[in-house]
Amino acid sequence: MPPRLHLLRSSRPKISALQLSRNTQPPLCIRIAPRRNITADERPLPEADETAREPNQEQLPHVSEEAATMGKITGEGGPDIEQGTPVQEILKRDEESQDKAPKVMREQVQSDPSNGPKGTRSFSTSARPRQEAMISFEDSGVESSGHNFDLPALPLQANMHLKYRYAPIVKQVTNLLMKDGKLSVAQRNMAIILNHLRTASPPTVNPDRPLVPGSPPASHLPLNPILYLTLAIDSVAPLLRIRTQKGMAGGGAALQLPVPLSLRQRRRQAVMWILDAAGKKPARGSGRGQFAQRVGEELVAIVEGRSGVWDRRGGIHKLAVGARANLNVRRRR
Repeated sequence: MPPRLHLLRSSRPKISALQLSRNTQPPLCIRIAPRRNITADERPLPEADETAREPNQEQLPHVSEEAATMGKITGEGGPDIEQGTPVQEILKRDEESQDKAPKVMREQVQSDPSNGPKGTRSFSTSARPRQEAMISFEDSGVESSGHNFDLPALPLQANMHLKYRYAPIVKQVTNLLMKDGKLSVAQRNMAIILNHLRTASPPTVNPDRPLVPGSPPASHLPLNPILYLTLAIDSVAPLLRIRTQKGMAGGGAALQLPVPLSLRQRRRQAVMWILDAAGKKPARGSGRGQFAQRVGEELVAIVEGRSGVWDRRGGIHKLAVGARANLNVRRRR
């Protein structure tokens, strides 16, 4: 017969009261912290100094106090009181502020004998320095000493801003020197070219190949490299170009027609000829500024009449003069 199962009886071992009292701790409410007895040998804690301030409690001086201190150090004097409007001036214009102002300030405003009509002031405030700054040089008769050039005339022109800070001829030549979009390299080469024109010896002009009418003496050209560059390019710039018109002579024959060029087109053609001639010159060394040096030498050769660009310009003009008769020819079918 199977043993009986006692479901209500626990299988855990019994713990005696003595073991429970040894392992358990008293509750928190019964625990008492040990008391520390102060003896005569121990020194009392130092008293806190109420006058001393902690680092975060130090306040910065007022703006006027700081300005007065800086003026005393630099020797420039204290702050300018006339830069702002005093409180009494504000109270005169605002009646609501007079009611809320202290009694002393109200008495000062009422007893002030300099109270004029409404809308006037007894003295000038910050508007005076501004009015002095707005005085033009022409009205005051002050000369702009120390300036190489006079002040610009008003109103300013449309091209007087950062986009047009370079001369038109310098900007056009720089764009033609640029390759693969590397503008900084082209600007560096342009600076080398202008420096070569500035440091080169004065050129000797060839009377057989005269420069543009009205040009300055050759000895003055190195003093102004931009004028030097402009004079060299405009002297060899062609006035015309040859355009070939197919079928003008009938039977599919083409005629050559001269076409006038604008100033920008003439300069572009001249610069392309100069760059082509400089590229065919033998290199004298190595370095990234060698091509710019050759371009500068070619510009000097143009002014002296030794460059082959003069022959190309003469050939174009000779061909254009011969093609003037084709301008009156009607198209034949």
